[in-house]
Amino acid sequence: MDERRAEPDRNTGANPVSLYGEFTVAGNRKVRCAVSLTEKDLLVQRLTSTPVGRNKIVLSLKDCVGCRAYRGDDNSDPAAYLSVYFYPLKRRWMSSGVSRQRVEQCFRLAALQDPRANLEEAEKWARAVRERSARQQYLRDGVLVSQLSRPCRMMLLVNPQSGKGQALTLYNNHIQRMLNEAGVPHTLVITERQNHARELVKEADLSQWDALVIMSGDGLLFEVINGLLERPDWEQAIQTPLGILPGGSGNALAASIHHYSGSSPVSSEELLLSCGFLLCKGLVSRMDLVSIHLSSSPRLFSFLSLAWGFVADVDIESEKYRHVGAARFTVGTLVRLASLRVYKGRLAYLPASEDYNNQEGLRNNVTLHCNNQTLSLDLCHPSRDSVRQNTFHNSCHSNNSLKVRRTESTVSKSPSKALSGPPDSLLLPLDQPLPVDWVAVQEEDFVLMLAMYQSHLAEDLFAAPDAAPDDGVIHLFYVRAGISRAALLKLFLAMEKGAHLGTNCQHLVYVKVRALRLEPFSPKGIITVDGEVVEYGPVQAEVHRGLGRLITG
Repeated sequence: MDERRAEPDRNTGANPVSLYGEFTVAGNRKVRCAVSLTEKDLLVQRLTSTPVGRNKIVLSLKDCVGCRAYRGDDNSDPAAYLSVYFYPLKRRWMSSGVSRQRVEQCFRLAALQDPRANLEEAEKWARAVRERSARQQYLRDGVLVSQLSRPCRMMLLVNPQSGKGQALTLYNNHIQRMLNEAGVPHTLVITERQNHARELVKEADLSQWDALVIMSGDGLLFEVINGLLERPDWEQAIQTPLGILPGGSGNALAASIHHYSGSSPVSSEELLLSCGFLLCKGLVSRMDLVSIHLSSSPRLFSFLSLAWGFVADVDIESEKYRHVGAARFTVGTLVRLASLRVYKGRLAYLPASEDYNNQEGLRNNVTLHCNNQTLSLDLCHPSRDSVRQNTFHNSCHSNNSLKVRRTESTVSKSPSKALSGPPDSLLLPLDQPLPVDWVAVQEEDFVLMLAMYQSHLAEDLFAAPDAAPDDGVIHLFYVRAGISRAALLKLFLAMEKGAHLGTNCQHLVYVKVRALRLEPFSPKGIITVDGEVVEYGPVQAEVHRGLGRLITG
């Protein structure tokens, strides 16, 4: 149909029209549409006699992942086609809330008899849509994050056994199409065994890839990160942007990334679509990684959590319920509550001090609840690079912790100089006494210890509401012995919405730290790093701020 440049009076207002045309709908040539492209939106108006409002569609270019121009299969048809792909937030059919849902707009352009001219016109529209969509970047606290190069070459690793064993099916049904719509070339790698991904990235020529994307649970990303940091060129390798698509039963990092985007909670395939959309947008943020030291095992790097006690037991013991997906953690929690255990050990940490907070930045109006005390801090938050931290351990924990004091402080030396990866400046060898500025917890009977560096511990466990991917702190939680089963259940139910810090539970302690050390006394037990079982025994950890790169959209 007729295609023309917008008339002058269309180019007025805050969002002027830059392209205007009249086309037919692909698949129904009787339906004519007026299509307008502005800097922020694609407007589609059906040209009918019915009222305007009922036939007008406005699609935000922020929700657009791609656009393509092409010829049809019929060589005798001179028309060209234009398909634009959106994933806007729409209300669910059967429940409250919103989730991303696929919307495709496809138009037929046949203004001229020359097929080449029609295709050129369609390509002009496609370029304009892609350019304007790329300019609709999301901001993080007013600061634009970096963006993947275009076109972006991705290696996509899929664990076909993760979760309910449906990761490959989910890739075929959703992700393959979405990446094709976004024009993202990718190579699919199906992992065959444990540590396959670790070995692969350790030896791969990373210059061939702009990003590594994992479609699995959190365990596969743990392999990839440690494989990258075991390389001789680890400093460059760990700068490779990493993406995550939920294909497992926990999907904690995927849920965290979705949360960081500012979207309301979703799960299952809705979470997959959200993370796929953010992956296609290709915005990259810095990500903290945590160095983990065990007694005799090599140093590990963690992106999610370190757990001991109740949480670690539930995570591992619920493996037998893997067939029910994310619900396995709920089942495991109920089973472990029936026979609640007490774990003996010694816990100490280096708090995020006031000086550290002043250097790194503070969050506005932080209110924390601990041991029935409410602490309100009126703090400034200048930029995205500011960490979301506060210093409250002296007042909040004065009844259950003490500073370690020695006559002479020992200069901290890295216990891992011979290992690849960055040196640790805050940790002494596990057999040496703690530095003078660490805080030792007086109690030795615990129900759980959980160190978090992302917001979510699972799709439905909003464990660290104040966490950000690069805030430079470890969010340390521990629950002292003496808590009742009912109170612990209440705590975990509140954690689903991130409300557990407001329960005023007398047995829960939460503090932001830069490093920690745990020495279990119980002869048997489970310690997990990112959900993976590690050597049981003394363990210590230090955060390395912004060491990795994470695709957060």
